[in-house]
Amino acid sequence: MDWDRVRIFHVVAEAGSFTRAADRLGLSQSAISRQIGALEEDLGSPLFHRHARGLVLTEQGEILLETAREVAKRMAAAQTALRESRDVPAGHLRISTTVGVGTVWLTSHLAEFLDRYPEITVSLLVTDGEVDLSMRQADVAVRMQRPTQADLIQRRLMTVHTHIYGSPGYVERHGMPETTADLDDHRLIAYSEESPGVIAPLNWILFAGREELENVKPREASLLINNVYGMLRAAESGLGLASLPDYLATSSGRLQCLLPSVDGPSFSAYFVYPEELRSSKRVAVFRDFLLEKVAAQPVW
Repeated sequence: MDWDRVRIFHVVAEAGSFTRAADRLGLSQSAISRQIGALEEDLGSPLFHRHARGLVLTEQGEILLETAREVAKRMAAAQTALRESRDVPAGHLRISTTVGVGTVWLTSHLAEFLDRYPEITVSLLVTDGEVDLSMRQADVAVRMQRPTQADLIQRRLMTVHTHIYGSPGYVERHGMPETTADLDDHRLIAYSEESPGVIAPLNWILFAGREELENVKPREASLLINNVYGMLRAAESGLGLASLPDYLATSSGRLQCLLPSVDGPSFSAYFVYPEELRSSKRVAVFRDFLLEKVAAQPVW
């Protein structure tokens, strides 16, 4: 098969019409129609049912489209690998990370990274849910749990520790808790039930001091928020007390650690990326940059 014709078929199948495919390819509709006709003749099978409202793939067309997608993916990977063979790290890097890491910690360091590597550009996808790296929804990710996909390369970045934090203004108005039992008398900020499972254990502030008791209900939160950055800002404003990652709370400068001898959950964070980017220079320099910044911040 002629790859140029298969490439045109791929665009037409995804676009659903010769008109839209012509716009994407910069070719005339007649030229595209001739290429598709020639491909169908080569294969001896029709690839589309042609209707007034558009194109519908035949069974043979569905089979070819699946193969064309795979070839296009491999070609893109090859193009990436060739680009990465240059001496200078370059290209676009799509980073997926959690709300807490992305909105506060990572953004505070990205300017330095871009200054070091001016030929790299960055997209930052901030979400507490996971994106599918195998489908290239992102190039790399910082995740707060070990990845389960076998085809991902992983590197442990740090251990995240958590404690209870509140603003000086809140403590002045409501008093300093001396024991976990005192938390019963305070306004508490917690993750909402809709939060991903990886961060749900951070609601330990609702159970602190009650872990060994049976049939005891958790404390009631005064405020539920579905991401850690919102919890940080609420605690800074004096709304209540919150369990927060130490790296996040200490970067604030507007919070104090309460009950410092009472440790919350700790968990490891991982830097992960797909196997096909193993030799990527832009991924390697970003990984090393993160490890450098983690080592420089003793709060981990």
